[in-house]
Amino acid sequence: EVQLVESGGGLVQPGGSLRLSCTASGFTFSSYAMAWVRQAPGKGPEWVSSINSGGGGTSYADSVKGRFTVSRDNAKNMLYLQMNNLKPGDTAVYYCAKDLGGLGQTAEYDYWGQGTQVTVSS
Repeated sequence: EVQLVESGGGLVQPGGSLRLSCTASGFTFSSYAMAWVRQAPGKGPEWVSSINSGGGGTSYADSVKGRFTVSRDNAKNMLYLQMNNLKPGDTAVYYCAKDLGGLGQTAEYDYWGQGTQVTVSS
């Protein structure tokens, strides 16, 4: 079965950094685009970033562009999100998600992880 397990969240001060990880199993990881989606309290899910199956194509929401970097290691079935210059508005539960295909050009996902909490506060 498909499993996605996020880790690396925590409490950080504004301007700080965190690196989130997602461990994938149960499918051919290298064949699928992956994404990070976040959900703040009382809000709907917000797409953050996508990466295509090979890792060479990435995209970002305007709110995080220039601060976040998505990457993957297909040999290790791992997805990452490096978050720099964090802001209070980044506070949310962050989920990794499996795309339906390999291009990473949609916001349609069939599996999600359990999420990891990121809190940005002074």
